[in-house]
Amino acid sequence: MSPLFVAVLLLVAAYLIGAIPFGYLVGRLRGVNLFASGSGNIGATNAARVLGARFGILVFVLDFLKGVVPCAAIVPLSRELVPGDEVSPGVLRVGAAALAFLGHLFPVYLGFRGGKGVATGAGTMFVLVPGPATLAFLFWVAILFASRTVSLASFAAVAVLVIAHLLGSPTPFSADAMPITLYLIAAAAMVVIKHGKNIERLLSGTENQIREFTMRQVILRGLHVLALGMWFGGAGFFNFLAAPAIFASFEQVVDAGPSDRTAHETIIRADAPPERKDALAKALAGSAVGPVFPRYFGMQAVCGLLALVTALSWWKAEGKVHRWRVYVIAAAVLTVAIGWPISNYVSELRLLRFVPDSAIAAAAKTDFASWHLVSLFLSFVTVCLAGVALAMASRLPADVPATTVRESEAQKVLV
Repeated sequence: MSPLFVAVLLLVAAYLIGAIPFGYLVGRLRGVNLFASGSGNIGATNAARVLGARFGILVFVLDFLKGVVPCAAIVPLSRELVPGDEVSPGVLRVGAAALAFLGHLFPVYLGFRGGKGVATGAGTMFVLVPGPATLAFLFWVAILFASRTVSLASFAAVAVLVIAHLLGSPTPFSADAMPITLYLIAAAAMVVIKHGKNIERLLSGTENQIREFTMRQVILRGLHVLALGMWFGGAGFFNFLAAPAIFASFEQVVDAGPSDRTAHETIIRADAPPERKDALAKALAGSAVGPVFPRYFGMQAVCGLLALVTALSWWKAEGKVHRWRVYVIAAAVLTVAIGWPISNYVSELRLLRFVPDSAIAAAAKTDFASWHLVSLFLSFVTVCLAGVALAMASRLPADVPATTVRESEAQKVLV
């Protein structure tokens, strides 16, 4: 068989697997037609609403696996069927992901009337881009527990997924990465389109919510404290301990000359002028610290946004401290948003200080001195604000009383 023929067969199989209507089948096994119950959707959310949480989780897992299995299996199967001669693995994975996703949206078995694609799409993302997908899932959980609104959590998750991929990939629009990038953007757009009625209800303030439950506040408090702890601890350690130690270490390495720290290689003559040694030490230290900044600011952004999302859920709670909590965290997130591009600019200036062109180097040194101070000041403010927010975490809302939960359940607030 030709590689192209095998690829087509496997892609068709991916669609047929993605089209299996697990929600509809589970509903029928329980004697319920999901098309005629609840919201009329065959996805996990409506299954949980109509059949109960256990069956909703079952449908979610099955729909999730519909995305994982075709996407993960298509390349090994292709290599097994056509050894040594295959279609591009990247194209196969993206093709299987797209067709499994479309199969869930438009299943041939049900007259092309399917679900909204969140669970199956998530399964494909965890195979194609596991890092951004994990981050998106984390925000999905945080926003779901904070707002009790599944659609809002889904919109936020797809936005985080696309943004994380674009920011985290060095070349998201290169020839190799373009198929995945286009699939992520197209899948996100399809999820939004399929949630058209949910958007209308969100805008009108009538969107359905999951029931209140006691553990919601416990989980929210845990996420909030964990995010603030990682934020304050990571930023404080890097700014006040790690970075100064790295710069001091390189000064010692350069000044000591050839040693075991330089593999006994001469990186600069022992009788070199002090200013040259100082310049080399700073350049080497900058080259060590520079690659850390994207991850450092990414960590701060994730922790800050998680802390802000969870804090917003307590906006209407009794006590002014909860609103001030939001203000403090929002201000800290703003300093991160401002400081990130400034830090990138400072890293560029750090390199320009040592170019052969003396005019460019002199201008870079002047700009570096001022912008580096701005960057350090913003980092200091961020650490202070994160520390204040962490201290305010000692005054978090208590659990929802059991009577309130029972009243909420009695009102049968829909998902």
